[in-house]
Amino acid sequence: MKVLVVGAGQMGGGIAHVAALSGDEVTLLDREQRFVDAAIATMRKNLDRGVEKGRVTAHDRDAALERITPAVAWGEFDVDVAIEAATENEELKREIFRKLDAATPERTILASNTSSISITQLASVTKRPERVIGMHYMNPVPVMKLVEIIRGIATAPQTYETIRKLAVQHGKTPVEARNYPGFISNRILCPMLNEAVFALQEGVGTVESIDTVMKLGMNHPMGPLELADFVGLDTLLAIMEVLVDGYGDPKYRPCTLLREYVDAGWRGRKAGLGFYDWRSGERRARTDLTASGVPAFASDGAGASSGAVVSPAASGGNGTR
Repeated sequence: MKVLVVGAGQMGGGIAHVAALSGDEVTLLDREQRFVDAAIATMRKNLDRGVEKGRVTAHDRDAALERITPAVAWGEFDVDVAIEAATENEELKREIFRKLDAATPERTILASNTSSISITQLASVTKRPERVIGMHYMNPVPVMKLVEIIRGIATAPQTYETIRKLAVQHGKTPVEARNYPGFISNRILCPMLNEAVFALQEGVGTVESIDTVMKLGMNHPMGPLELADFVGLDTLLAIMEVLVDGYGDPKYRPCTLLREYVDAGWRGRKAGLGFYDWRSGERRARTDLTASGVPAFASDGAGASSGAVVSPAASGGNGTR
């Protein structure tokens, strides 16, 4: 199958990886060559690691890399499926779907890797709503086995069946979700991550204690604040905004501290700083913040940044939501 992946970030690069490894001919499109080059370099590194561990043969690695065609300009793409994997921004995605509708043959299925945005709304900007569908991979794509498949109200049964088979070909387990904000995965996951940020803001626990409770007490492989850093705090904020707008329920309102981190550029692992310090390439505790995740007031002295617990009022986390 011929597949176009739009967006060479973490998700798009991962989708291109599994598609090429499964035998698809893949065009990887982004607005700048450096983004495409970085995605292919990451793919090569991950495939090399797979060869070292015996999960992938050298032949399969080389064949997968040869199936990737980089692209940095819109043109005509004669593909069977186009998968949009851009930032979780509805207006950006709508614009990409307009371009895909014009740049691909009528037969092409247009899929979105959105984790929360309505498929029906994305389909509405095209002339082929029956061939628009959600195909939500999990991060990191080469590792995680799930793909959520979401039909818009006009999605044709054949479109669903084609995408279901493609997910299986990519080594994934497809699960269908209804076209509600956040679908299944992020309607459940993201409010939990957001609540962990509230717990931090209100001084219920430190970053380490919140994550330790969920790992040891709930048997989660990763704590919610570390997972939020992996998801991307900007992505988490965008999804929470989709949920609160879509359902009109204040229980989905984003935590103020989450918004402040994003405003500061502390977007998680990809930015080097989030609830943890990732600048060394490894997870490290941050030493520049109070236990409530905010900078200490000058009057607090240096001791507050050492991890000493401060009251919610002193840290600016007064419990107000």
